[in-house]
Amino acid sequence: MRLLEEEGERELAISAHDLRMVGVCGCGDDFCQSIRTDPHPPGTPYGPGHRNVPLLPERGMLILDVVGCCRRPDRVRRDPRPAPDAPGLTGGAGRR
Repeated sequence: MRLLEEEGERELAISAHDLRMVGVCGCGDDFCQSIRTDPHPPGTPYGPGHRNVPLLPERGMLILDVVGCCRRPDRVRRDPRPAPDAPGLTGGAGRR
């Protein structure tokens, strides 16, 4: 919730308390730790209102695919690898 609020996504942070996992991504990438919070047919576009909300956790990357007007994310994508600009890694600008 803190990461969402830091990105100015207060309404989404409030609604995130009610998220429930309905399935895993199923993309087959060995590093993917994505979960679904709403059913979505494979190979179909998300449709109108889709946007990505990238967040900056202490480790890795966290990207929310949000569909609709800030009600709830459809999918939470988590890459366990450190983000390129994570503290302790070279070449990045560090956290904002």
